[in-house]
Amino acid sequence: MKKYSQLLLGFAVILVGLLGISSRAHAVTHYVQSSTPTIFVHGWGSSSHAEEKMAAAARNAGITKTIVRANVDRKGKVTFNYQISANAVNPIVEVNLEDNKLSAYQDDYTQGYHHGGGYVKNVVLALEKQHHYKQINLVGHSMGNLEIINYINDNVNDKSLPQVAHLVAIAGHYNGLVGQSNVQNAKVNSKTGEPNKMDSAYRELLGLRQSFPRNTAVLNIYGDVGDGSRSDEDVPVNSAKSLKYLVGDRAKSYQEVEIHGKNAQHSKLHNNSQVNRELIKFLWKK
Repeated sequence: MKKYSQLLLGFAVILVGLLGISSRAHAVTHYVQSSTPTIFVHGWGSSSHAEEKMAAAARNAGITKTIVRANVDRKGKVTFNYQISANAVNPIVEVNLEDNKLSAYQDDYTQGYHHGGGYVKNVVLALEKQHHYKQINLVGHSMGNLEIINYINDNVNDKSLPQVAHLVAIAGHYNGLVGQSNVQNAKVNSKTGEPNKMDSAYRELLGLRQSFPRNTAVLNIYGDVGDGSRSDEDVPVNSAKSLKYLVGDRAKSYQEVEIHGKNAQHSKLHNNSQVNRELIKFLWKK
């Protein structure tokens, strides 16, 4: 009986090893093998926990073994829980903002988003001190999108910074939130994405129509819970779709994905399996 048990254990070990080899081979075959880091930026009042399931989906698919957290304090100082190794494949950086409500700018979020863009820049610069990356990927949820797009807008002429290869927007309120009276019922041109009413934070970004990087591919994901509001309860579909007017004519490519149903709710989109599949396909699929 003892020999039989040892034999079974040996077979199990071999099987696990073969499955591991098969999984790694699948990842190498199906996904890019790159040093380009992907930076996730969470939304208002949130933390890096909001990014964990998306990052874990990539790890479980065999895309990367490297997931680090970048803590950003209120003064913008960035510290990492781990260093990224020089040979890391498709490393992921989960940003954790201490100033997660832009507390000094609650009466002027237009300027607050610029300030938040500074936090994103500090993460990029801190990464550059570890390794000189030629390009990065950026993924935002909710307010993280406004911080990312302001980072791009404010630094578009700084050639010392790495190029943005891929930009993923999840639930981005580019032209305001549900209940924001000045843009509550804004409509967008179905072809161009141009809104007929513009929030002040949106107007700040109009220069991107002439300056958005031409080598950046864009994926815009947003939700409609299906309650008749045409929103994810916090972000109107038309507000998210207005990103197209800012970047669509210049981006390397521009795609939109609309998520439907109860799991399209604003705070559920970063825990949504369909979103994970779209992210993986867009960022890493060969």
